[in-house]
Parts: sequence; C-alpha cells; structure tokens
Amino acid sequence: MPVRHVAIAPSGFKESLSAEAAAEAIAAGVRRVLPRAHLDLIPLVDGGEGTARTLTAATPGARLLTRTATGPTGVPVATHFALLDPHTAVVEMAAVAGLSLVPRTLRDPGATTTYGVGELIRAALDQGVRRILVGCGDSGTSDGGAGALQALGARLLDAKGSELPYGGRHLTRLTRVDTTRLDPRLARTELLVACNPHNILCGPQGVARVFGPQKGATEPQVAELSGALDHWAYTLERDLARTTPPGTDLRHGPGTGASGGLGAGLAALGARLLPRFDVLLGHLDLDARLARADLVVTAEGALDRQTPRGKIPAEVARRARQFNRPVLVLAGTLGEGAHEIHAAGADAYSAILPAPVSLAEALGRGGEFLTDATERALRMVQLGARTAQRPSPHRPRIPQTAGTQRPSSVR
Repeated sequence: MPVRHVAIAPSGFKESLSAEAAAEAIAAGVRRVLPRAHLDLIPLVDGGEGTARTLTAATPGARLLTRTATGPTGVPVATHFALLDPHTAVVEMAAVAGLSLVPRTLRDPGATTTYGVGELIRAALDQGVRRILVGCGDSGTSDGGAGALQALGARLLDAKGSELPYGGRHLTRLTRVDTTRLDPRLARTELLVACNPHNILCGPQGVARVFGPQKGATEPQVAELSGALDHWAYTLERDLARTTPPGTDLRHGPGTGASGGLGAGLAALGARLLPRFDVLLGHLDLDARLARADLVVTAEGALDRQTPRGKIPAEVARRARQFNRPVLVLAGTLGEGAHEIHAAGADAYSAILPAPVSLAEALGRGGEFLTDATERALRMVQLGARTAQRPSPHRPRIPQTAGTQRPSSVR
C-alpha cells in the first residue's frame, strides 16, 4: 500500500531537541523521500521538558505565563506554567527543577530542591484555577517533594524545632511536618500528577536507587538518599494522614517515585497520581490521528529496556497497533534491551548516528542526524515495498530434445 499519510509523533531528545524540533527534523527527512505525502506532526510530551509549551500550543486559547522561581540548586531561574483555560493550569516540574537546570559540576541529588515547583503551584492558585496538572519527568531532584511542600506552607522541623534546609539528604533529620500554615486553597483545588506509574519511592526499585546515579549520586549517596526517603514516607504517613487519600501507599504506590519522589510528596497533600499518558495525550487526539496514518514514525533520545516502561515510543506503538498501523522508531542511541520495543508494537527501530561522534557533537547536530536517519529509514521502507510488490520471475522453460520424454506420473 502506498504511503500517503505519515503521523510523526516523537518525544524530545533530552538536552538536544524539543519534541517540536524533533518532529520538524523527521518531517524534513520524510519529505526527501515522500514529497507528496500528508504529514501530521504530533510532538508528544510525557510530563517532562516541554510539557507546558506543547500543551499550550495544542490547546486553543491557552496561555503560557512566565515567572521567576527557585531553581533546583536554590538559585532563581526564569520559568513558566500554562493556563489551558480559566480553570486549568499545567505546572511542568522540569521547567523549574529539571536536570537541565543543574550544572554538571553541581549534580548532587541530595542537595537539590523542588521548592520552585511549589512556588509555581502557588502562582497557579493565584490565577483562581480549580484544577492543577503537575507534569513529572526529567527531574534533577530527589527530595521526595519536600521543597514543594515547604513552598506551599508546610514546615519540616528537626528535633530542635528548626526548619530543614533544601535537599533530600536532610530528611534523615526530620522529626515533624507542621501543616498549620499550608496554603488553604489546596483543599478546594483538584491536584493531578501526571507520572510514570512504574516509578516508586522506596525499596530496591525505589527512585533513589534507580535514578539517583543518573542525577550524579555516588553509591554512598544513593544509600543515604534511599534511607532519607524511607524516613520521609514514614513521617508523611504519620503527620499528613488527614490529607492523604485513603488507601494511598506512599512507599510503593504507582507513581510515588515520580520526579525524585515529588509524586509521594504531592500525594500526601491529596493529589491523585495518574498514568501520564492517560492525562496528557487526551489533549492531542492522538488515537484518531494515528488511525488515519499509513505509517507512524516516533522517536526518543535513548531506546533501551526502560522504553517499554512508560516511554513515548512504546505508548505510540501500543496505540498504533490497535489500528494495525506500521511503526518506525528512531533513537539517538540504542541501549541494552532496545529490541524489546517490538513487543510493544513497533515494527522496526534504528539509531540516528551515522558514525561514532562525541556527545557534544551528537547533541549539537541532533536535528541534522535525525533528518538524515529518517531519509535512510524511509528509503529502506520503499525498498521493502518494491521487493514485496515485484512479481516472481518465470522459470525458464527447459527445451525438449529429440528422443526424450517427460517422466510419467507415478500412479
């Protein structure tokens, strides 16, 4: 079947390309091969970097509001949140506490804070909204959301009654959470957290052990943070039982480990932790757009065994499979377990780098590499289609010589 309609639904490439830039780069490669095809660009977000901007662009009448707030290292940063309508705001934690805002020389997840997330939630409350959607992902923190609670009025006190400083490592000294000064507007506002349900707060698969090293934690720091978050969960369960929804497991519940444990901290304030794609993709009408496509192209920065555990290419492949649409996945790098994307519904995958290059070059030339890789992959798709359509050549007829006969059938 000829490819006339291509759905391009990538995520961003961390520290290289936004989801919008990735979609444009893929589109440029498709046009080289299929200049007449209709291209439907659907840049996707998972709650991490770019979520607020992408949802603003996709929602008629939405606005992006800029603010200055406390960054993950305690230094003020320029940030933003979205107003989708007069009643609904989107706070993207990565825009104020993301890993990209932590200089490489300061990457210590025991010291970084989510205080700015709480400040953005307060700013959204100032707009009079009734619902706040908090997007989790790409965090540079591991404080269990402690900083966000402090910004919203909670006091985290040690044995001497002194307020704890920023950073997850200090939670080991936490004695009591005082909520008498908590912002009262939270009680009448719906707080929804869009998160990866595979991420949990505590235990061997807890957020400190799984993601701490990616944020710069050494092995001793991972153990320290894991213990601190265990103690944080215990204290939240004891002191915020009144606001925590009944039956919520702050230690091992789905999504409690989102964004360095921000999920658990907000759940203790009454937030609902929801699978991120169920919350986010409804704004983009993704299923209907995939159903109209002859080919679906998706992409992400790193394809590995974590991809089927809640990453965008796996979600796109899963949704496209219900419409029997072929899916091509492009990735900046291929890691261990990349082949597992087939089980999620993808038909083929490919890395975009044409040769070994430095990390700086890979990040700086990401758009160029993605466009070229798209062209290469689409030409292979065309070759496969032509091969499948070409009729098998007729076998040459063997001439009959005098005195020879065809062998008779055995009866």
